[in-house]
Amino acid sequence: MRWQVSAGLWRRRRRPLRLRRNSPRRSRRMASPDAIMDAAYDSISGPATQERDWNRLRSLFLPGAHLISTAPDASGKYTTTVMSVDEFVAAAAPYFKQNDFFEREIWSHSDRYANIIQRFSTYASSRAKGGEPFARGVNSFQLLYKDGRWWIVTIFWQEEDHDYPIPAKLLPGKK
Repeated sequence: MRWQVSAGLWRRRRRPLRLRRNSPRRSRRMASPDAIMDAAYDSISGPATQERDWNRLRSLFLPGAHLISTAPDASGKYTTTVMSVDEFVAAAAPYFKQNDFFEREIWSHSDRYANIIQRFSTYASSRAKGGEPFARGVNSFQLLYKDGRWWIVTIFWQEEDHDYPIPAKLLPGKK
């Protein structure tokens, strides 16, 4: 058991108290929707020789957040995979250790109401920073402004394929 001070009294706590550090650098990268989007893409990008900063990635997400992919299975039927941030890290880390991977936003559109944002973010994945894409797709980010910063609540994505090309309205220079 751990102890914690609450309203000036010591009380038992069943789980350890987890504190988040709020450094000025971390606050800047979460201070705007664009900053948190840049941090999200940057956190997963790099050469195979570069260990990703998984703690940085985790710090972008609201506790309980999910990452959801949809893709065709071997039979061509579209399925979804719902992951916690830790499940995503466990699935992605081995791939990133063996493959150069850089992902960047090439177009976006955001709608905001009060403290929530829905952002469609078209991405391009390449083997070199700014390189020719080997894949593209659309991420749907849900963001929440809480406690003086932006949090990622959900990332839901689908990679472009022959059945679902990215529509022109979701690409750069198109309306």
